[in-house]
This record gives sequence, C-alpha cells and structure tokens, in this order.
Amino acid sequence: MSIFQEGIQLLLDALRFVTEATNREKLRKKIGEYMDRAEVIKVIVEKLKEDGSYHEQIHIENNSTGYGYDHLFGRFMDDTVEEVEVEDPYIRTIHQIYNFLRFCELLVKKCTNIKKIVLVTGQEADNDTYQQNQKLQDLGVSLSGYGIKLVVKYSKTIHDREIRLDTGWIVKIGRGLDIYKASDSKYGIGYCDYDLRKCHETTVDIFHRQNTRNAK
Repeated sequence: MSIFQEGIQLLLDALRFVTEATNREKLRKKIGEYMDRAEVIKVIVEKLKEDGSYHEQIHIENNSTGYGYDHLFGRFMDDTVEEVEVEDPYIRTIHQIYNFLRFCELLVKKCTNIKKIVLVTGQEADNDTYQQNQKLQDLGVSLSGYGIKLVVKYSKTIHDREIRLDTGWIVKIGRGLDIYKASDSKYGIGYCDYDLRKCHETTVDIFHRQNTRNAK
C-alpha cells in the first residue's frame, strides 16, 4: 500500500512539469489507475486485518542497504499509536542502545500521541550493568521531555525479538533492532543514515492482531 502511495505522489510531482496537453492527460489517466488500485489494496488489507490473517515478510540480504527503521515499519506508526512494547534481548552494548535510541526517535516523530514505551531486554555482564542502566535512564529522561514514559524490564530468559504497537501491529525481526553492520568509519556514508548502512541478513515479519488495547 505504501509503495502505491509513494508512486502516486511521484507521478503527481511529475505532473507539475508536464506542459504538453496530450502527455498531461495520459499522466492523469495513469494516476487515476494507480489511485483505483490503491483503494482496492486498501480494502484487501483492511479485510486481512479484520480476519487476523495479514502477514507481510521482508527478506533482507547480506550487505544490502535501504532498510532504515522508517523504511521497514514507519508506515505503521502514526498518531493512533499510544504505547509500544519492544522485546529484544540485546539492547545492551553502546551500538545496540544507539539502535534503540534511533527507534525511539522515529516513534517521537511519527507517533505524536504516544505516551509509553516498554523495553524488555537482557542485562549486560556485571562490569557493564551500570553503564547499560545509566544510558537507558538517560534516554528515559530525554523521552520524558516529550511526555513519554520509558519502562525498562530485564529478563534472563527472553529470546524473542518483537515490536508490538497497541494498534495491533506486530513486527518480528530475526536479529531484533541490531540488523546493521558496523560502519567503515565514523565519517563514512551510512554512519548516521541507516538507509545507507549495510545490513546483516535477516527476515522481518509483520502481522496484525485485532483488539490489542482491549486485551490488556
């Protein structure tokens, strides 16, 4: 659905620069066709959501790029989201916490009514436990400035990697949020923009479950 919407917007942008009447009419017709298809797909997706059978799978190849968090699941984040739960056993080291920070930044930008983020993760070895706690506490303080409460829970048995939005969307990533390879340099392309960062091979599965809020 999002691909159709992006394509329609590109065609609308292109229409502004087409001056010849015949070509403008052809382009308008093509835009109309895509808009009709998008509406059909929207109805199908809504039906799958209602049936609880929606399933989207994205396979990320080794060393591929173009898979920033926004690209992967930003389309499911909007002002209807109020709470998000993240289960990931490896939000421990510096780069893993930075990954979680990037994810939280995406939530702040897109989910304007979000009130709570729950993180369930594993705990680092004894020497680094304090550093892990301190960094996550710092993130919690920062989020509170946006009216968002960060709840961190530690588990010794957690293995699953799952993101749950209270709107019913569930995202399962084989590697959790830690899908990116280290950048060649702090001053290299891809260090800041995850869309340009090379990825490890993994699979992303997206489901929809009805009545997530009411089930609490």
